[in-house]
Amino acid sequence: MAPHSDSITDDSASQRLLLGKRIKHFRVAAGLTLDQLGERVGVVASQLSHIENGRREPRLSLLQGIAQALDVDTAELLKAEAPDRRSALEIELDRAQALPLYAQLQLPRVRMPKSLSDDALESLVGLHRELLRRSRAAAATPEEARRANTRIRMQMRERDNYLPELERAADELMSRLGPRYGALRHREVAVLAESLGFTLIFADDLPPNTRSITDLEGGRIYLPPASIPGGHGLRSLALQAMGHRVLGHRPPASYAEFLEQRLQINYFAAACLIPEARAAEFLQQAKRERNLAIEDLRDAFGVTHEAAAHRFTNLATEHLGLRVHFYRADGAGTLQRGYENDGLPFPADESGSVEGQPLCRKWAGRTAFNRTNRTSEFYQYTDTPAGTFWASAQTGDAEQGPFSITFGVPFDDAKWFRGRETTTRTSSTCPDPSCCRTAEGGLLERWEGKAWPSARMHAHVLSPLPTGSFPGVDDTEMYEFLSRHSDEG
Repeated sequence: MAPHSDSITDDSASQRLLLGKRIKHFRVAAGLTLDQLGERVGVVASQLSHIENGRREPRLSLLQGIAQALDVDTAELLKAEAPDRRSALEIELDRAQALPLYAQLQLPRVRMPKSLSDDALESLVGLHRELLRRSRAAAATPEEARRANTRIRMQMRERDNYLPELERAADELMSRLGPRYGALRHREVAVLAESLGFTLIFADDLPPNTRSITDLEGGRIYLPPASIPGGHGLRSLALQAMGHRVLGHRPPASYAEFLEQRLQINYFAAACLIPEARAAEFLQQAKRERNLAIEDLRDAFGVTHEAAAHRFTNLATEHLGLRVHFYRADGAGTLQRGYENDGLPFPADESGSVEGQPLCRKWAGRTAFNRTNRTSEFYQYTDTPAGTFWASAQTGDAEQGPFSITFGVPFDDAKWFRGRETTTRTSSTCPDPSCCRTAEGGLLERWEGKAWPSARMHAHVLSPLPTGSFPGVDDTEMYEFLSRHSDEG
């Protein structure tokens, strides 16, 4: 396989060059010149030269004739790997010079004649790898991450948070279990992994910043032991790891692609845990009874409240005709993630990013913390400049602190949900500062200019994302981990 070939996207030109290199390899091995091979297959040597140099793609009949003349199978010529080290380097350099990154340098394209030594070729390829690495490192900053995340969120809004292609992929995998009912069990997840050629293994020494590691060669998916209690983490993490294989992911070439892949595997795992057809039928029946509730979807499929609320957003518009919103906030009222296609006015910065923005104190995701009893869902109507919205909020505690999960709809659609009869109602005028960000007169008069807090510094504000094949993951630690465990096997 071409070294680092997974770092550069294949295109038709690269595929033609790969085919040409394989033809040339077998021609030389057979001891034939271009003229001699041309005589055997009925074409001139110049045409074969164009094919070997990747400038022309042979017709199938000619390719079959070449394979017969070289005494190899046609499939052997079509294999997706370079025939030797020299060819691998030439292909990688050709791909690198086709990237926009190289075009920006405004340098002439380097030809690769026989006179170019292997050492020189190795150096050129190494320089391009480093150039690509530095380009990625420059892009892997919090600012770029926020821009990429905002683009993805807006794209999902345009698609109503529904991805039919991922629904089909999840349905195809789940069909391997045959007809089934109830929540997806641990053993069934292991069976799905086995059907893809993987064994699930729990390891207590996973490198920091890794949620799981897949050993593609050994057919193992390593998960943290902490994912076992309760079952939710185990099933979801394992399905996400399988999602990379099912969806044909390659190592991400940019931070935006990394985020896109994360979104896809999360969606895929949710679609496996809460299958579309069964969930749609369940929700449609609840809507007919005017008894829609996140907690019912949660309990029916044995997932977390957050997973159920987020999955509801995937299906609500497509299958129920409802426009909705969903968000998670921490105990300090900071918005951690959000989705809406119903017009709820999320706070956002100048780039459109909502993550990290302070949530209005009068929204359900914050007022829910004011209750004494937080074990049940909290319902509230909120008047906003964009209209009135009904919301259901659930609070919880995690290692990082308290959080709330909120799901809601515009006022007119509250009639379909349990909790619509609530009398709790607030009025929010955010982003007007007088709504909740300006202290009341008495407090302002008493304390303005007389207080000086020592604010907590968030380390991620100044830190670039760690570099590596995958953002935030130390390649060396990952490879050392795999070496330890492969030796144990």
